[in-house]
Formats: sequence, C-alpha cells, structure tokens
Amino acid sequence: MVAEVTFTPIAYIQSCYPDRFGIPRQAGLVESAYADIVFEATEENKLALRGIQEFSHLWVLFIFHGQSYGDFKPLVRPPRLGGNKSVGVYATRSPNRPNAIGMSAVKLLGMTEKKRKLRLQVQGGDFLDGTPVIDVKPYVPYADAIPTADGAWTVEQQILLPVRWNNNAESVLIESLEPEPEKLRRLIEETLAQDPRPGYERGKDGREGQRWNMQVSHYSVFWTVKNGIAEVVKLERVERRPTPKTL
Repeated sequence: MVAEVTFTPIAYIQSCYPDRFGIPRQAGLVESAYADIVFEATEENKLALRGIQEFSHLWVLFIFHGQSYGDFKPLVRPPRLGGNKSVGVYATRSPNRPNAIGMSAVKLLGMTEKKRKLRLQVQGGDFLDGTPVIDVKPYVPYADAIPTADGAWTVEQQILLPVRWNNNAESVLIESLEPEPEKLRRLIEETLAQDPRPGYERGKDGREGQRWNMQVSHYSVFWTVKNGIAEVVKLERVERRPTPKTL
C-alpha cells in the first residue's frame, strides 16, 4: 500500500463565492453560479487543453481548502437530511474526508487566453474562490450517465425557497454599476432558493429580527426567512479581496 500520494495543482478557480457560506451544496443546483478555471498559459497547458472546447460539460477534481473546512469525521450530518441524521462520510459528499478531494460536473461555456492565463469559463459549480484544481476531465454521457442509478436518501425532493426583495435592496440592484444586473439577480435568487442556512435551521422561519449574510460576487447579501419566503433586505457592494492563488 502506498504510504503517501502528493498532488500538484494544475490550476485554480476564480469563483463568484468568496466565502464558504452560501456555496451550493452540490454542483448543478445553482445554474447561474459562474467560475473560471485558471491555468498558466504555458505551451504544455495549451497542448493539454486542445480539444476540450468540443465538450459541453466537464468533471473538475479539486481540493477542499481553507480553514473553514474541518477534519475527517467518519459520521456526518448532511444538510439534505435536516442536519439531524448521521450517515457515514463515504455515503455523502461532505468535505470532511480523509482526503479532501471534491468532484463536480460543470457546464463549459468557453476558453480564453489573456495576460498569460488560460481560462475555462464554467457554470453551475460549487467552488470556493481560490480552490486548487488537480484534474479536469470531459463529461462523457454514454459512460457517466447511469439512468438506473439509485441515489438513496438524496432522491428526496428538495423544497426551494421562494425569494423576494424589499424596496431598498431592489433599488440598490437596479442602480448598481453591474453591466447585467439581472444576471446578478438570478445568481442571488438561485443561491437563496437552496436555503444556505445550517441544516438545523432549514425549513423554519427565522426568529424575530434574525437575518443572515453571505457574499456573492462583489456584494454582501442580507436576508431573512419569514412565512417560508426568503427576503433580501439589504444589498451592499463590498471591496472583494483578491483570489487566493493556490498554484
């Protein structure tokens, strides 16, 4: 048995989620979530990426990074189960694994080269900004899609939160300098619809005056949950810290 295996990141991710709180629990849940997979524009990387644009979707293998991720836990409580039922970590996609490797399927929008960087532009990911990437593979439908697969407890229908905006937050969005404010709206609404609160709070209204905050792109989003509806009560543009380069 090999005692130790060492990986060297091949790229890093620039994501619309600079903090862990708010990141979708799985890839594909927030279709509007955008990210770039950033490679150095070396001749070797240019050759290695040749032909990748012919595929519509990719598998991205990455490392869960940052102090917000915990240590290995043999039993975890998936948010999908309300945070009150434990299952083995290997029966989940929890980041708290012996080897903190993640795998996500994303839609490939295109590839660009600028300022000595190659960027794969992808959509629908669940990545923390700065995530180190250890491999990229094409999604191959005939091999990767299994129509008869049994998803066990994950097949339970997820209830999405309706989302509305109060007048002040709506005004900030409309008057923002975003070139496409409706894209920002969709990203925020799709993220909130997943109810990013801790599992034990999902499905419940917040306490009187309770509100949550997450950062999406260059904005701090404050919201409450009342009568089963997430309401954006404040939208504030913030200075975003540079993407931590993990290469």
